This record gives sequence, structure tokens and C-alpha cells, in this order.
Amino acid sequence: MKIGILGTGDVGRALATGFLSRGHDVLMGGREAANPKAREWAASAGARATAGTFADAAAFADAVVLATLWSGTENALRLAKPEALAGKLVMDATNPLIFAANAPPTLALGHTDSGGEQVQRWIPKSRVVKVFNMVGHAEMVDPKFEHGPPDMFYCGNDAAAKRQVAEFLTAFGWRSMDLGGIEGARVLEPLCILWVLYGFKTNSWRHALAMLRK
Repeated sequence: MKIGILGTGDVGRALATGFLSRGHDVLMGGREAANPKAREWAASAGARATAGTFADAAAFADAVVLATLWSGTENALRLAKPEALAGKLVMDATNPLIFAANAPPTLALGHTDSGGEQVQRWIPKSRVVKVFNMVGHAEMVDPKFEHGPPDMFYCGNDAAAKRQVAEFLTAFGWRSMDLGGIEGARVLEPLCILWVLYGFKTNSWRHALAMLRK
């Protein structure tokens, strides 16, 4: 499958490398074709890795990862061109965070709306699935923990898109759980804050969440 990555930060690069390792072709997109992070990643990742703009990534891809800072997400989707994303799976790994100096981030949206729902409104013809937003980039692929694999929760309105996401998660070493429609992002995005607060308290960022089952 062809995977487009919108975003050149730690999350985008971690997932891009993960998809490459599972045999997919990956194009990492930035705002400019000469984005140094994208070009450096592609140059080091092998023949199936390329770099370009957000629009290049959207046009190339069968499925897309949205991995931008929240402040730049709407513009990134505009540059990618919503019509190029129409009908495609868009894995929304963003969180609507507000950052302040020397303090944990807070959510810009919550309770009655979410970043995932906003993304779906910005690209209404795409099949948005909120996923990968509740763990650090270092654990997104092949998470290894003493007590077994953690859980990745996801949500979205399209059943086929969610089945594809579940397959990706299994390939990446996760247990996974479908939380229903995209409004489930109202729950998933606060889980990011839970993850962050523990990180701030312990000064440790190699943790993930798991649900106990009987």
C-alpha cells in the first residue's frame, strides 16, 4: 500500500519508518518540497521512501497519516487539498493541544467536540480514524513492555477504514479496540493528557496504556 505522511516531526517519522518496515511505500510530505527533515528521512530510509509536499503525499497515497502540530493541522489539510484526500483513509494522530511554558499542555477542545471531529469536518469526504494519539512516538511501532502489548484505542465513522487501521495496529504489535464513531475522540484525546501528565510527573516518556480483561 502507498502511505502518505502529513508531517515531518517525531510522530511522522516514526510512523513513516514503521510503515516502510512492513513493506509499504511511503511519501513524507511537508509544507515545502525542500523540507530538510523529510528529505533527510527519505535519503536514509531506502528506495521505497520519498519526500515532497503535503499535496504530493495526498496525491500519492492510498492511506494517509495526519501527524502535524494542532496549530498547523487545518492549513496542512488545505495544502494537501481535500479533494485529493476524498475517499481515503486518514489516520488522525494529532491532539488539539495548547502549550504553555513550564507546564503540561491542555486541550483546546473537549466534552462536546474534539480534534478528530474537527478534522472530519475539514475533510468531509475522507474516512477519518483517530488513532496513535495516546502514546509517544518511541512506542508507536513494536511496543515492548514487561507485561505484554499495550492497547491502542481508535474511532471513526467508516467501518472498512477502521478494519484497515486494526490490521495496521496488529502488524505494528498492538492490541486494539474500536470505540465507535469519530465522536469517540472526545475520550481518546484526554487520554493523551493522561499520558503527558504521567510523563511530567515521572520525567519518563516510555509508557503506554492497557485495558485489563477477563
